Amino acid sequence: MESNLFKYIWRHSKGEQLVILLIVVLSQLFYFLSLDLPKAIVNRAIQGQAFTDGRTTTRFFPIAFDVPGFLEGLVGQKHVVLFDGFPLEQIPYLIALSMLFLLLVIINGVFKLQINTQKGRMGERMLRRLRYELFDRVLRFPQLHFRRVKQAEIATMIKDEVEPLGGFIGDAFVAPAFLGGQALTALAFILAQSWLLGAITVAILLAQAIIIPKLRVKVLMLGKARQLTARQLAGRIAECVDGSSDIHAHDTSNFERADIATRLARIFDIRFDLYQRKFAVKFLNNMLAQMTPFLFYLVGGYLAITGHLDIGGLVAVISAYKDLPGPVKELIDWDQQRQSVQIQYEQVVDQFQPDGVLAAELQAIDAPAPPLEGDVAFSNLTVIDEAGSRVLDGIAANFPLTSRIAVIGPGGSGREGLALALMRLMPPVAGGISIGGKSLAEMPEAVTGRHIAYAGPEPYLFPFSVRENLVYGLKHRPLRMPEYDGAALAKREAIVREARRSGNPDFDLNADWIDYESAGVDGPEALEARLTALLKTIELDEDVYQLGLRGTINPAQRPELATAVVAARRDLAQRLADPAMAALVEPFDPDRYNKNMSVAENLLFGTAKDELAPERLIENDYVRELTRRLGLRDTLVDMGRQIAETMIEIFADLPPGHPFFEQFSFIGAEDLPQFRAILGQLGKTGIANLDKSARARLMQLTLPYIEARHRLGLVDEAMERRLLEARRAFAEGLPETLKGSIEFYDRERYNAIASLQDNILFGRLVYGQAQAAQKIGRLIAEVLDARHLRESVLGVGLDFHVGIAGKRLTAAQRQKVGLGRALLKRPQLLVLNEATSLLDNASQIRIADSILGSKDSFGVLWVLHRADLARRFDRVLVMNDGRLLEQGPPADLDRSGTTFHELVNAA
Repeated sequence: MESNLFKYIWRHSKGEQLVILLIVVLSQLFYFLSLDLPKAIVNRAIQGQAFTDGRTTTRFFPIAFDVPGFLEGLVGQKHVVLFDGFPLEQIPYLIALSMLFLLLVIINGVFKLQINTQKGRMGERMLRRLRYELFDRVLRFPQLHFRRVKQAEIATMIKDEVEPLGGFIGDAFVAPAFLGGQALTALAFILAQSWLLGAITVAILLAQAIIIPKLRVKVLMLGKARQLTARQLAGRIAECVDGSSDIHAHDTSNFERADIATRLARIFDIRFDLYQRKFAVKFLNNMLAQMTPFLFYLVGGYLAITGHLDIGGLVAVISAYKDLPGPVKELIDWDQQRQSVQIQYEQVVDQFQPDGVLAAELQAIDAPAPPLEGDVAFSNLTVIDEAGSRVLDGIAANFPLTSRIAVIGPGGSGREGLALALMRLMPPVAGGISIGGKSLAEMPEAVTGRHIAYAGPEPYLFPFSVRENLVYGLKHRPLRMPEYDGAALAKREAIVREARRSGNPDFDLNADWIDYESAGVDGPEALEARLTALLKTIELDEDVYQLGLRGTINPAQRPELATAVVAARRDLAQRLADPAMAALVEPFDPDRYNKNMSVAENLLFGTAKDELAPERLIENDYVRELTRRLGLRDTLVDMGRQIAETMIEIFADLPPGHPFFEQFSFIGAEDLPQFRAILGQLGKTGIANLDKSARARLMQLTLPYIEARHRLGLVDEAMERRLLEARRAFAEGLPETLKGSIEFYDRERYNAIASLQDNILFGRLVYGQAQAAQKIGRLIAEVLDARHLRESVLGVGLDFHVGIAGKRLTAAQRQKVGLGRALLKRPQLLVLNEATSLLDNASQIRIADSILGSKDSFGVLWVLHRADLARRFDRVLVMNDGRLLEQGPPADLDRSGTTFHELVNAA
């Protein structure tokens, strides 16, 4: 990357810079006229110099010029008048000059507006270009470099540290031209009125230009230190976030607090020192700037009194100087900013130029991707890690591309390095890898990324759905562009133009990027079937099925599935009519109180969210008013009182953290004293006089109460009738603003807020029934299978959002998704690096047999977690301490005295 910021700016914005500079030059003419006009207003209009010798009118806006001597004979006259002007009296003349001054002010304002708009847009384009180029280089970083830098620091540099550059880029050439032009124009005007006042102005300006920048050197150094410490702070905070589980596990939170506090103290000292110096420089700069008006009044007044300068000239000089300190100060600030952003730019560029950056041509979107042919050859392959240790030492091996190769060895043997080197994740320092005689290092990623697949022990999942993570390996380039028309087409064309002007690619993210051919299918429907089969291969189908049951759908978008689920609900209801099953589920009935639902759920009788969610119900104004109107409020508070008394009596002697608090109690151990105080207050004042917050706390105890689970006998038949009355009143009077927050239970309608499983079950499991969940789960599966809905449920499960880095899935599930992502694109060579190490032994064997027994013709290089699986492969590479000890078919190596025999039999 270009190390000089100004060269970088000029190379990418030369055309726009020249246009803006032309506008700047043109604006100086009007600026000079606005400086000269006050002199004419004072002298010619106010003092009446245009109306001497008894004249009552003068000419306004005459257009005339003197002819140069060498053209006088040709023209025939010395003075040419194009327009004689308008005859005006003194007052109209004053008004006309004042209006002209106002017009010039407006014109100068329009010039500034245009200049600022143009340079702002140019600066944002350049900032967009720079950020993209930095991100582009991140994608080409050598993998070992990521072990030396923190992801938070890289993100901070791209997002925050280059932010000031965007504002400066627009000013890089325009600001000194515009501000310098204004300063020189004003200075030339002052010198034209009085050389002495001009000399004073120049002297003060020189003092500012020499002294202030020198004082600001230390400020710049402190700014650099502030930037570095802030970047390190961001990195350290990111480390604490990533290592939060270990911080809790080892009780090191206070150590981390001390570390962050120390860093904050260092930043505080730097920033405070910076502020002190910055304000000291500002004080000196302002004092020097105020010296000039003092001298103008003193010297200029003396010249006016002695007749060496007219009053209009003095007023014009003072007016001109009024505009001079601003540009000069901004020029000094610009110079400081120039030095500061140059330092920032150099720091950023230095961080984004590590050794071994991948050539941009290897990631070209239009790079050809011919299939691989020939043998895979390791030639004296030597690889070292970031610490300088040899991971691989002189590896030499050769095998056909379609071979099934197992790599085994003890821990620390370097076997993982072989897989990483084959994926170019660890570049060799000697020797190399070739396929069909072609160097792997020189192959574009279009070849390696499409024909070689990799799955490691800790795959990274992006914060998308399971489906998006599986098909991620098929998104190489946009293949089918969306169709635009009308306003959408115009908007798309504008986006493309702006992207190209900013040096960004114009790829359309809305295009279809999925390479169906690579997956062996011809479209989305076939891909869905392929995904379903793949889930079975990697044994993720049951997990995704369960995720699908807990998932939701939009019935407007998937009406057929919604209708089928309602039909499955009826099927399940028929099966539950069997007396052996009926006791397991209490169905939803609008006319009956459901003892296996909470008080809040019975009141709502629907699936609620947002402000009607059961845990927030007490905060809702409509619910509070409803319970008051129906006389339920005091009843619910009294129920809360009885619950609090019971909980305090039962759990008062249990230590904090006892599991019974979580399992049976409505109240945490830390809240017991507060409820004792509330009960004490209640005994003195009664429910009617209890304060609002205490009433709310007691009602909050009542709402999650489930009679069948907690069995305190608080909901008798009379209470059931009152709550059913409240249920009906709640539904009938529900305001329009709340209708989007709840969907009531209706046996004939699909509930869009509830999960698939809840829609099918349409009831609650009965508490206390042994293995009720397992039995009902099997029953639901039978109903879905009978209606051939299992694949539809899997489709819903594939839409499950995996969370940041896939943290909503288990580690084993993440491994399976990573393996599925590699298999989906049907690579010619599948590289697996302990890709099933977190699965149970039986699953590892079944998945290995499924992959190795595939009819597809592809090669496999598998770094095995379990050495005994090596007997299933065509060839085995046995490694130890970075060296290749043995290689050959398993049958040849499986004999007494070989390392292979020892490893396999020890497994």
